[in-house]
Amino acid sequence: MTQPTADIALIGLAVMGQNLILNMNDHGFVVCAYNRTTDKVKAFLENEAKGTKIIGAFSLQEMVSKLKSPRRVMLLVKAGSAVDAFIEQLVPLLSSGDIIIDGGNSEYQDTEKRTIYLEKKGIFFVGSGVSGGEDGARYGPSLMPGGNPKAWPHIKQIFQAICAKADGEPCCDWVGETGAGHFVKMVHNGIEYGDMQLICEAYHIMRDGLQLNQEEMSEVFNEWNKGELDSFLIEITRDILKYKDEKGYLLERIRDTAGQKGTGKWTAIAALDYGIPVTLIGESVFARCLSSLKNERLEANKVLQGPDTSYQGDKKQFLEHLRKALYASKIISYAQGFMLLREAAQIHKWNLNYGGIALMWRGGCIIRSAFLGNIKLAFDKNPKLSNLLLDDFFAKAMKECQNSIRVVVSNAVTLGIPTPALSTALAFYDGFRTARLPANLLQAQRDYFGAHTYELIGQEGKFVHTNWTGHGGNVSASTYDA
Repeated sequence: MTQPTADIALIGLAVMGQNLILNMNDHGFVVCAYNRTTDKVKAFLENEAKGTKIIGAFSLQEMVSKLKSPRRVMLLVKAGSAVDAFIEQLVPLLSSGDIIIDGGNSEYQDTEKRTIYLEKKGIFFVGSGVSGGEDGARYGPSLMPGGNPKAWPHIKQIFQAICAKADGEPCCDWVGETGAGHFVKMVHNGIEYGDMQLICEAYHIMRDGLQLNQEEMSEVFNEWNKGELDSFLIEITRDILKYKDEKGYLLERIRDTAGQKGTGKWTAIAALDYGIPVTLIGESVFARCLSSLKNERLEANKVLQGPDTSYQGDKKQFLEHLRKALYASKIISYAQGFMLLREAAQIHKWNLNYGGIALMWRGGCIIRSAFLGNIKLAFDKNPKLSNLLLDDFFAKAMKECQNSIRVVVSNAVTLGIPTPALSTALAFYDGFRTARLPANLLQAQRDYFGAHTYELIGQEGKFVHTNWTGHGGNVSASTYDA
């Protein structure tokens, strides 16, 4: 019998899978490649993997036989039923202490169930977020592993070798138990939705409000990328704006209907489930939904009237306000994302390292930016920080930038340019800093029509009901179904 030689197997030979395999090979690991369509294995070995130590398998049995113990199998297949199908095929072939890793964009609830299910069979399951796209997979992604912590010592060397590095530190560490890794990846993707929408709104204001051409806009983003907004998304926006083909600028010929794969929507749903106001990501998801109503928008454009005005002020001065507004809104988006992480950690009893998560996102992933270093420092100073906005650095930044959001949003409203993400960032900031919100009236309304009860100031914890149309006064809440 041939001695097992592979350190890890990877199932799924789409571009992401192939690139991760090549990345592992570059770092000295022997990888066994497998795909359900075995012709892909043969083609990969004869082309992309030619001249490497990569080996192939043409059945799951053959793949497992080539793995060193404990066997490590990574799945990069479509989330959902495909993952479950491979798990069921692998279980009879694996032994106690072997490891299955799901590197797809699975829902964290599915990862929780799979971790518990496989532990009963003696197999350690890991759900790992993988961010950075095709280039990240090839040259260094951000990796967010979670699941059964017994697996981590056996995959740590591989994962921390192949991941991106930020200031010499690996952009990968153990996130937490059960579904924590995929939850953190989901929130990462939600923040990515927010970042992209904010940038698109800035572009919209520049294009339609300030009437800048694409070269001018590209230069603005180039300048912004030299300061606080230094990030991958700002950088690629600069490049997109100045890109030309034989017909001229490509961007203005792209249809304005945005697609989505679901992780932003999942983040918004999780925020509703946990009662956390992750408003900016929610608005970013709805903005994509609105963009998909292209035919309806074209019809509405002929019928519905907007303001007939143009920007008359100092464009250079306004661009500085726009830069500050974008920076402040980005802070709020991340603050909301970390609020959601904290709430989920409390509910699921995950021991999340928030500074470590910020470090994982500093390199390799789509939202990588210099700004994340400030988030890591905030949690290093105070690991129990309840909200990023309460950190001295971010509180000072908001003080310096909050007026600029007001200038930008008010001008956008006057010009008739939609800014759902910028507007909700400002609304959240004002709501969060307000000591007394109008929810007292809301509670009175609920009690009036549904006897849902309310608390009086100074008597917190005691719920009472008023007969608002009669003379019954306050009565005990225990009589009512609240």
